[in-house]
Amino acid sequence: MPKRTGKTFCVELIKPSHYDDNGYVIRWWKAWIPSNSLAVLHGLSLDAARRNVLGEEVSFLINAYDETNTRIRIQQIIKRFRKYDNCGLICLVGVQSNQYPRALAMGKQFRAAGIQVAMGGFHVSGCLSMLPDLTPELQEAVDAGITLFAGESEGRLEGLFRDAHNKQLKPIYNYLKDLPDLQDEPLPFLPNKNVRRYARSIGCFDAGRGCPFSCSFCTIINVQGQKSRYRNADDVEGIIRAHVTEGVDTFFITDDNFARNKNWEEIFDRLAHLREQEGLEVYFVMQVDTLCHKIPNFIVKAQRAGCRFVFLGLENINPESLMGVSKRQNRITEYRKMLQAWHEVRVITYCGYILGFPGDTPQTIERDIKIIQKELPVDLLEFFILTPLPGSVDHRELYLKGVWMDPDLNNYDLEHATREHELMSKEELEGIYDKAWHIYYSWEHIETLIRRAAAANMHVPRLVSLVFEFYGSYRFERLHPLQSGLIRRKNRLERRPERPRESIMSYYPKRLWEITRTYIPGSLFLVRLLWIWLKVHRDSNKKSFKDLATIPVEDQLEEDLELFEVTEAARNTVAKAKANQHKLSDQRSKVRQPTNE
Repeated sequence: MPKRTGKTFCVELIKPSHYDDNGYVIRWWKAWIPSNSLAVLHGLSLDAARRNVLGEEVSFLINAYDETNTRIRIQQIIKRFRKYDNCGLICLVGVQSNQYPRALAMGKQFRAAGIQVAMGGFHVSGCLSMLPDLTPELQEAVDAGITLFAGESEGRLEGLFRDAHNKQLKPIYNYLKDLPDLQDEPLPFLPNKNVRRYARSIGCFDAGRGCPFSCSFCTIINVQGQKSRYRNADDVEGIIRAHVTEGVDTFFITDDNFARNKNWEEIFDRLAHLREQEGLEVYFVMQVDTLCHKIPNFIVKAQRAGCRFVFLGLENINPESLMGVSKRQNRITEYRKMLQAWHEVRVITYCGYILGFPGDTPQTIERDIKIIQKELPVDLLEFFILTPLPGSVDHRELYLKGVWMDPDLNNYDLEHATREHELMSKEELEGIYDKAWHIYYSWEHIETLIRRAAAANMHVPRLVSLVFEFYGSYRFERLHPLQSGLIRRKNRLERRPERPRESIMSYYPKRLWEITRTYIPGSLFLVRLLWIWLKVHRDSNKKSFKDLATIPVEDQLEEDLELFEVTEAARNTVAKAKANQHKLSDQRSKVRQPTNE
């Protein structure tokens, strides 16, 4: 961008991290999960600069940071703003509820230096969409002079920049009732220097927003809406090509449910063309629902397009629990068929599983995890505690009724119990959450996972790497893999304002012990994991491995599966599915019968 003699408008895009239980910022040498919000805002900012939205005489200076892999040097940013007379805007991007305390702490520091700050993301948007008044923490931000931005930035960011340039920012911008169309909008993009800070140099983008379903624990439907909006295949190709020129070939498609994107087939066909005709070896991970296998050609075309991993919101195997949170689209009778369909095209599945439904106890949770191990060909399972996230129906109902919820937003990371459970104490719920990881990732089951993958001709090294990433993150760092990474970078000076700063003599010996007890056992765990892989690899019969989970559905009697018998709700669901199947068969038979003329 050519230098100009006029003003410089500074834009600092910061995706905040989260404090750990000791109050330290969670940051890594290489983070696992990229931020789509950061990529979207960066792409929109670049577009605003190219179009000279503040006038020909104003140049933009744009920086983007993901705090999960980059230290935010607040004093350096303040010094840079002073150089340009504080002309510009700090954007705290994509702030989730558990990241809000960290975002607020940074925002206050910038405001104390006289710098304009705007904060957006799911916490701000979720609260403004579902609650009648500003919550105390949002009011605290407004009182500190931080602007709240609710909704999506397409078509609105340049207006925010103009107001900031004119020093006329409003306290609140609310666009929740006016969601933009995504086609022909500037594309999400992060430069190579940002992407390389993730473990797999992974780019990310959303091909669609919104979700048609109505899960009561979900914030997506109340922030992005239940009417889905989509990018087209040309947009997706543009995103891919822009990243490929930067040496990036792996992508995270962040749609809440790509299977419901009306352009899915066109996008898959375009990606397959790029791979098969132009030789662009691009790969991606996406999230879909548990009925995606019923969409003709969806799974086969996903594999041809470059899908290597797929995330599925399994959530639970108890139909009563699923109905209790309006997760009606999940049918346990389809789980095995769906998971086997992904294995047939050699795609690794990782599933989310929620603990803490009203009927859950430590005993039922342990029982259900063991059923999954035995009867469902899930590759990776990650656990969450059912949490009333601000922006969800669950949170609104509890909030309006005055029911106690944890006042510390830092705990709303799906790893802490934040409300009282009907049958378990906080200690019991968090205890079984901890135990669940160790039950599922027992050495015996890890070997089973590797044997299943080898028999399905999947890329076993990829699975081994992901087991280390998922289970290793929790086992050794005590953090969920979604907020984890490779090699923790911890700073004594980056502690939550409410917590006292530790002395050098106290902090560093403690930190050295943390490193020792984390990385030595972690390295031994990796060695044993590789040894199991080598053992399976050398087994001459590895291709013939079968267990209950991998037996084709049509060859497996339903009566043999505990999944369908363990609860009354499961039995009723199976009976209903059989009745519907018989009804459908009868209808087909009538259609096929010849008519007498």
